Amino acid sequence: MDEALALSATVERIYDAAVAPELWPAVLAQIATYVEGYSAAIFSKTPTLTDSIIHHHDGRIEEAYRDSYFSHYIKLDPANTLQYFAELERPVSVSSLVPPEEMVESRFFQEWATPQGLVDFVTVALDKSRSSAALLGVFRHASQGAADEKIMRRMGLLAPHVRRAVLIGRVLEQKSAEASVFADALDSLGSALILIDRDGRILHANAAAYLLLDTAEPCRIQGGKLTFNDRAANDSLRCLLTTPASGRLPCDLRLTLDRQDGERFLAHALPLTFRRTRGGSHGAAAVICLQRAALELEATPSLIAKSYGLTPTELRVLLAIVEIGGVPETADSLGIGEGTVKTHLRRIFAKTGVARQADLVRLIATHTSPLHRDDEPAVQQRPLLAAGKR
Repeated sequence: MDEALALSATVERIYDAAVAPELWPAVLAQIATYVEGYSAAIFSKTPTLTDSIIHHHDGRIEEAYRDSYFSHYIKLDPANTLQYFAELERPVSVSSLVPPEEMVESRFFQEWATPQGLVDFVTVALDKSRSSAALLGVFRHASQGAADEKIMRRMGLLAPHVRRAVLIGRVLEQKSAEASVFADALDSLGSALILIDRDGRILHANAAAYLLLDTAEPCRIQGGKLTFNDRAANDSLRCLLTTPASGRLPCDLRLTLDRQDGERFLAHALPLTFRRTRGGSHGAAAVICLQRAALELEATPSLIAKSYGLTPTELRVLLAIVEIGGVPETADSLGIGEGTVKTHLRRIFAKTGVARQADLVRLIATHTSPLHRDDEPAVQQRPLLAAGKR
């Protein structure tokens, strides 16, 4: 088929899948054929990798391999940071970012990719947020070789259409469009934000707050009101809310709250100007901000990589060193040699200008953003894609 006709036919099928999601497997198979790849899938990856899932796939990768990837090999994959280097609608290949010798020596390549005859992977970002990245990916088989200019060009042509089709599908699946611009802005924050009135009733909470409230620790909803599990914290909040509004506003309140599992949260209560609504009840009296008293890695990887020119492998080593802490442990976790870890660590030190692993932790902390993303405006209230199956 003529290339222009093949592109037109593929794009037409992509939009068919937008209104009929059951067509995605066949459409992804057609996408793989058009770009001259082996297998295609739409999937999401999270920074911690624990909630990464496949939403749609063409069935070419056997179920056993799909399951083993997400249960074990995803953490050993040298390309698992690829989403931080993939810009929206711009394809990027593993072979262009990960040196072949590093890929070949990895356990991931030897134990997972080689048995299937896979030699390369091309991905394009459909959506990126603080909590996840939605991606279209195509594998290349040994019979096809590494990604070439043709597959990159054709992936680039299809990417905007796949992205729009996924967005259309999400809109059609939504039962109501209740998110306002204000709610979207609050939901873009990683910290939990809760607006309460003078009686402690919750007037609004962002997505992060509801996730926290669902656990009932270190706070919960009781009779429609915000309640801390710590009695002293409740007394302090009540004192803040009942302070007369005459003159200047009362001082803000800062608290530490502990969960039963030992995790600590910081709570900051900021009083607002007291106003009465038309019905006579008080409006928002305070905004409560809650966040974990811990180093958050999710918001920083792409910014760190861009700021210091880190390669995908160097970024993997940096994140593992910060989270795990030692060269032997990092080597074991990533499935590479200790010498390789030390080599990358020296390069990381040279690029970042620090000399100790403890300094790398501080470096990560200084780049943490309260927003879901550090380089894109946050406009999502819900994930781009609904949860799928691995």
